[in-house]
Amino acid sequence: MIHRDKWPVLEFDDNPIAKLNPTHFAGDGFDTDKMVITFFPEVIEKLLSSGQLQKCTVIPGENALTIYRFTEKPDVLLTLGQVGCPACGGNLDLYNAMGITKVMFCGGGGVLNKDMDVGQILVVDGAIRDEGFSYQYIPASRIIYTDTSVTEKIIQYLDKCEVPYIRGLTWTTDAIFRETENRIELRKKEGAKIVEMEQSGCIAVSQFRKFAYGALIYSGDDLSGEEWDGRKWRSREGVRYDLVKLCSEIVEII
Repeated sequence: MIHRDKWPVLEFDDNPIAKLNPTHFAGDGFDTDKMVITFFPEVIEKLLSSGQLQKCTVIPGENALTIYRFTEKPDVLLTLGQVGCPACGGNLDLYNAMGITKVMFCGGGGVLNKDMDVGQILVVDGAIRDEGFSYQYIPASRIIYTDTSVTEKIIQYLDKCEVPYIRGLTWTTDAIFRETENRIELRKKEGAKIVEMEQSGCIAVSQFRKFAYGALIYSGDDLSGEEWDGRKWRSREGVRYDLVKLCSEIVEII
């Protein structure tokens, strides 16, 4: 049933069946239920060149999706995420229809507090929903939270491995060029540590489809000052590589 509202984006329909469903494209599916989604293409290239990764399959389409498999962990798949909730969240829905029920996300985001060093890991507790995609999966709310049981497993593993981290909210936005000073200050007051473009949508899909999802976000560029500072965050290859490897371990225990 659709719940009418003044604003179209808030008109949530609780009917789980759409005209076009991910099952229409799922085919035979995967032979495993575990996947890591990363936004670090250079890490994928490094893993491939060192023999730690092999190509598993390509999902055809206008934007074909390449899926890889860890050679030492053949039950764990890896793929490159696409920017924004509609692309990344939509693909996640498809992967779930193909059999994926345990997902770890590792990407980067802009810090809202200059005290967060480049490479610092944020364990995502939830996301402020400043986008439109998630409202098609979960009724309207200002914040969407991750599954606490999954998050606790992630925390316990990081503690066991003595990996430093912080935990908190992200701010998910559709508009990378509309992160204004006033909006940044408001999101900081609401508790957001990092701004990114996928988390609220991916969390919403995982809640709607009822599968395990967790995310580690790498502290990247800085939006806390008077001017944007890139901080050369894309060149921190060691941290990004370690983060992908870490997620390949965590996805097996969530």
